[in-house]
Amino acid sequence: MKITCTRIIEFDAAHRVMNHESKCATLHGHRYKVEIFAEAPELDSIGRVIDFSVLKEKVGGWVDNFWDHNSIICSEDRKTINALMSIPRKKDVFIAEFNPTAENMADYLLNDVCPKLLANSGIIVSKIRIYETPNCFSEATL
Repeated sequence: MKITCTRIIEFDAAHRVMNHESKCATLHGHRYKVEIFAEAPELDSIGRVIDFSVLKEKVGGWVDNFWDHNSIICSEDRKTINALMSIPRKKDVFIAEFNPTAENMADYLLNDVCPKLLANSGIIVSKIRIYETPNCFSEATL
């Protein structure tokens, strides 16, 4: 038997999809919703995979620090990075080593961010689902 728990985190961010064939090639924003699916080899002493607040604190804290109310831009997109850097900001632009599609963002959270944030906890994030709009999402699964 496998038991998972899911925490939802929402945030607002801008991105630009490099080489997009349509309007997503223009810098624009979304109200993102991320579903974080966590599992453990066994439930803890009170019957949980992990306390929901731990996922909120760790993964939600990372999202808040780096992606929320920010611009997520590919490192190869120098013109957009330079333009954004010229505007006074409260946060540094999030410069990604990937084109910031929902698919790549889900993969990054699943395979890079979550393993580091939950290292040595016994918790595995097995799936990330990220919504760009209420009708469109991408999913990365281990």
